[in-house]
Amino acid sequence: MTPDHRPLDVFIVAGEDSGDQLGFKLMRALRAATGDRVRFAGVGGAAMAEEGLVSLFPLSEIAVMGFLPVIARLPSLLKRIKETAAAAIKARPDVLVIVDSPDFTHRVARRVRTALPDLPIVDYVSPSVWAWRPGRSPAMRAYVDEVMALLPFEPQSHLELGGPACTYVGHPLIERLAEFRPNAEEAAAREASPPTVLVLPGSRRAEIARLMPVFGEVLERVAAEGGPVDFVLPAVDHLAGAIEKAIADWPVKPRIVRGEAEKWAAFRRARAALAASGTVTLELALAAIPMVAAYRVNALEAAFVRKVIRVPSVLLPNIILGKQAVPEFLQQDCTAPRLAAALIPLVRGGLERERQCKELRRLDDFMRLPGDQTPSERAAQVVLATARR
Repeated sequence: MTPDHRPLDVFIVAGEDSGDQLGFKLMRALRAATGDRVRFAGVGGAAMAEEGLVSLFPLSEIAVMGFLPVIARLPSLLKRIKETAAAAIKARPDVLVIVDSPDFTHRVARRVRTALPDLPIVDYVSPSVWAWRPGRSPAMRAYVDEVMALLPFEPQSHLELGGPACTYVGHPLIERLAEFRPNAEEAAAREASPPTVLVLPGSRRAEIARLMPVFGEVLERVAAEGGPVDFVLPAVDHLAGAIEKAIADWPVKPRIVRGEAEKWAAFRRARAALAASGTVTLELALAAIPMVAAYRVNALEAAFVRKVIRVPSVLLPNIILGKQAVPEFLQQDCTAPRLAAALIPLVRGGLERERQCKELRRLDDFMRLPGDQTPSERAAQVVLATARR
């Protein structure tokens, strides 16, 4: 609560669906921490609306991905940035919380800081300053008082770069471990025959287009050399049609499952995985599923990435662990023979599988929070402390 015991006024701004998910959990945790003496205003989606937020406008108007779509809607986005900042300035809240989507939310924060220099501003989800654009970290000190990090190494990165104060509050996956970690029966199923192997070609159409032909050949090689395998490909609904079309002529076809419940059920029984680089590799790692990761981009993107990237690995499990625990095959190394040669030992079992499983189990030591706190509870504590400051 505020010093005069009136409800805490929180202006919260999310810029896409993933931020909406983080935002609603934070709102719920703030209600619990304050005895429901909190009021919310700002921008969010359906989940935040369920928690009582009346959004200034639909989240779909600013949740734009990709360079060309952003350019096409730039006038509208700039208008919404100004509108959001003006509403926050008019509301004069006790704290402004911006959630991810830095291209939108940071522009809002800068405008608000200029008008209300004493208003505490919290950034929920650190930009990837540890990977690229390190100059963003010290620049954030001008308009962010506290960063709430999802990854355990990010506070040290901001400290070394001269950025704002940063607290590790935990990754939202920590709250969902029971959904994708096996019980005793499912753990035994991981060792049964035929083994279940996950096929995860990405969540964007461009990723699928580049990786599916290679993955199809990998499955054929693994089946030929490793014996019968139950390949399972979890697909989101809007991409399932494209995936079904892509595998139509594969000699070895994966079994496609849809929906999050089916995805997590497959995770709990999977012996190994072939995955596109991305957040899914952290999901697999926390589920202790040994994997081989791959990625391809076009030549122009590859040249840009090689020039700006600052980390030895693109995989979150490897970055968190500080070592190349998970083999990754990028660009010209992303070939079916290489991927299959790395995947087959993980399916068969043996020293390589045991080594990777042992490393992945160490992630809990890096990512756990003190006590029985959830990430949203820890985040609520940080927001309240920053508001009182």
